Amino acid sequence: MKKQLLGFLACIGAFALNAQQTPTWSADIACIVYSHCTSCHNPNGIGPFSLNSYDDAYGYRYALQGATTSRYMPPWPPDPSYNSLAHERLLSDDEIALIDAWVNGGAPRGEASEEPEPPQINSPAEIDSPTWTGAIPAYTVPAISNDLYRCFVIPTNFTTDKFITGFEVLPGNREIVHHVLVFQDTTDEALILDANDPGPGYSSFGGVGIQNAKLLGGWVPGASAKFTPDNMGIKLPKNAKIILQIHYPQGSTGQVDSTRLNLLLSNGPMRNLSIEAALNHVFSLTNGPLYIPANTVKTFHAQYTIPVGVTVLGIGPHAHLICESMRSFAVLPNGDTLKLINIPHWDFHWQGFYDFRQPLFLPAGTVLHGYATYNNTTSNPNNPNSPPQAVFLGEATTDEMMLFYFTYTFHFPGDENIVIDDSDHPDHYLDCSTSTVITSNEEAIEVQAIRLYPNPAGDELTVEYDGADQAIFELYDMLGYPVASVKLSDNQQVINTAQLAKGMYYAAIRSDGRLVQVGKVVIQE
Repeated sequence: MKKQLLGFLACIGAFALNAQQTPTWSADIACIVYSHCTSCHNPNGIGPFSLNSYDDAYGYRYALQGATTSRYMPPWPPDPSYNSLAHERLLSDDEIALIDAWVNGGAPRGEASEEPEPPQINSPAEIDSPTWTGAIPAYTVPAISNDLYRCFVIPTNFTTDKFITGFEVLPGNREIVHHVLVFQDTTDEALILDANDPGPGYSSFGGVGIQNAKLLGGWVPGASAKFTPDNMGIKLPKNAKIILQIHYPQGSTGQVDSTRLNLLLSNGPMRNLSIEAALNHVFSLTNGPLYIPANTVKTFHAQYTIPVGVTVLGIGPHAHLICESMRSFAVLPNGDTLKLINIPHWDFHWQGFYDFRQPLFLPAGTVLHGYATYNNTTSNPNNPNSPPQAVFLGEATTDEMMLFYFTYTFHFPGDENIVIDDSDHPDHYLDCSTSTVITSNEEAIEVQAIRLYPNPAGDELTVEYDGADQAIFELYDMLGYPVASVKLSDNQQVINTAQLAKGMYYAAIRSDGRLVQVGKVVIQE
């Protein structure tokens, strides 16, 4: 969230509302914000601003409206209409409608005495009695001009094999820890890389720089501890080393972190949960190699036939910066298709590992499919090269990868009846609820994409707007701060962007205070 905020990125459906009364902060919005936003948007969180009070929310009401109406926040990259996954961080349609109506109605506070107390974010551990806990050394982020991916090696010194049954990452500094990936290494390669890099840990972007390292899981803001089903665990071999790859975003210079990992362990015996990239850029590509020439958009397909019946509990796609979308499904031997995951707008900074609501039985002969599209042109604001350069397979920032990790075990009858998550909606803070009822008209107001050109732009940007009412064009930087506000007087208007720094900006058009068009633009030098 330090990198991106408003998320006015696509043509979206908003709500045309008929409400008997305007929602208020005290009766409605505080409950929604404290339940879904404040865990990251607090004075010590990764969010670029705090949402810990009415004054906070009022000051950022338009950002809150745009980010939720566009469904960019809370961050949940998978498309829930493709497959509803466990522990989804999503707002309901009613919650989005309430925020929209609240902002459009002037964002009233209501009765201050009725407001819930703001959450106290003190990062209590969910696993309060871990079997094993390990922390990275106190690490001061050096002067950086780009994001830093730092790997820290923690020896376990176990003399026998263990099974992980519970897993929890506790960020030492939530202001700068953007996400964490956890790996195990059964060699000494990680220790060698650490020894050859000054200071604690070593830097590595795509992976951890070790071919045989195995992924154990990860953490992103808002994530909670994860637990395996009964009698299942992830094998941790004796003397294994734990590697924490921590993403520190630009702007973290000088801050100190001491992130910790808590594990619940069992000596077994139990069923082993493996995490493997069955769909990958080496052995399963049907149209490889993974190579994207400059100024091209290319889609790759990976395919793998499962040799024995397995129970699959989760999936974790992985790619780098020029990837735009990732999708996976399974075709069963009887011809039926199981949709697994679809991430229509891939964002490297919000990658995750996702559990299914119930384990899936994939019999022998099931064919796994994975598709990923890469945009190596100037229209991709995440492209690390300007001008675009040929991109090859590799772990560097300028390289690419295509992996779909699966958590699986050999199938036992009844596995598919295990319930991982059967909730319809995330639990609310203090079991709070909203009071105002909002109903939607049958015909929704369509919030359109802004017509902007050229994009990328240089010193000038042309905005087209055919609305009958007077409107305001706004530009925001990546942290959500306004950098331009222009009253539109013509259907086609030229905006001077010569003073703007190079980078991506979010754009919005408001008419009568309402959000009517959204978009993004890249400014080049």
